[in-house]
Amino acid sequence: MKIIEIVSHVLQYDLDEELGYSQQYYSKRTAHLVEVRTDVGITGWGECFGGGNIAFANKTIVEKVISPMIVGMDPLDREVIWHKVYNLVRDHGQKGMPIQSMSGIDIALWDIAGKVYDKPLYQLLGGAFRDQIQVYGYGMMLQRVPDLAERFERESRSIVEQGFKAMKMKIGLGVDKDIKLVESVRSSIGNDVKLMVDANHAYTTREAIPLGRELEQLGVSWFEEPVAPEDYQGYRELCEALDINIAGGEAEFTIWGFRDFIKNRCVDVLQPEVCGLGGITQYQKVLAMAQAYFIPIINHVWGSAIAVATNLHLVASLPDFPGAAHPTQPMLEYDTTPNHFREDLLATPLNILPQVKAQDGFVALPQGPGLGIEPDMKFIERFSV
Repeated sequence: MKIIEIVSHVLQYDLDEELGYSQQYYSKRTAHLVEVRTDVGITGWGECFGGGNIAFANKTIVEKVISPMIVGMDPLDREVIWHKVYNLVRDHGQKGMPIQSMSGIDIALWDIAGKVYDKPLYQLLGGAFRDQIQVYGYGMMLQRVPDLAERFERESRSIVEQGFKAMKMKIGLGVDKDIKLVESVRSSIGNDVKLMVDANHAYTTREAIPLGRELEQLGVSWFEEPVAPEDYQGYRELCEALDINIAGGEAEFTIWGFRDFIKNRCVDVLQPEVCGLGGITQYQKVLAMAQAYFIPIINHVWGSAIAVATNLHLVASLPDFPGAAHPTQPMLEYDTTPNHFREDLLATPLNILPQVKAQDGFVALPQGPGLGIEPDMKFIERFSV
């Protein structure tokens, strides 16, 4: 069996309303899917992290840089392929877009392997520790509107009504404004719903410490990406200064990038992004390193239904942490803002939201081979740019 072609599909459409986070606002929804075709008719699907115009740069890297390196190779040689690509691009990109691009290809190779062996991905990873996964709702994106607090209150109530027992909101507007936003949401949902906040590295350590103390008083479970991803010392200082869990890692790449981040215990909760850090091949190594340092993992998830399906398998295959009769179970992050690429991409939808509502916040695992999903090609053609 050989790889005969690798195709990038950049999908995009205009949003009804602008959404944002602390670094930018955007008016288009974008997804970058990767299709790896073989000479025996088996096709694998993956996804590259990186929205907006980043997706177009990554498409070029996938098709013009990486594809010529690996077409003709056996898709089951995932480790060999990964190291060949990395060794050839490391002088030009040890982090960032080249690694994001390789991530989508690597996920597609794992999908192919599952289809070859007729096994779901989680079995290739060693089996499922659970047959149901708790999901937390991610919403409350920033908007440039005067009634943002009221919108967050309505949206947070809606997330609870959909069956979620935990949720995450955006912050990053400034310490005082952030505190008021979190107060509004906490008042809206009550104290029994777990609440997390994501600053997308909007702050310096000196700003984040007093904000973190206020978040502690509001019962926030974790403070995500409070400072720049390069600021390892700042992360460490926050872990030492605050009782609230510090979370991060979505903007880190490969085992070499995660090595010092983990070794120096920069976070209490590690959030690897499999569609960005180097794919499942690298994710497994990062997972092993985090386990060696007793740092729990809750994956960062952002993208289409392919990213969601991939993470369902990964979360299923995460060991209980800590190992005990009543451990804290890992959760699946699920974006609840409008997204056709999440809800309508697949020939058979994942139906996450109906499952959350019917199963008290939990969803079942995909059961087909590989990722257990199949994109609708007519849908892809409709939204391809």
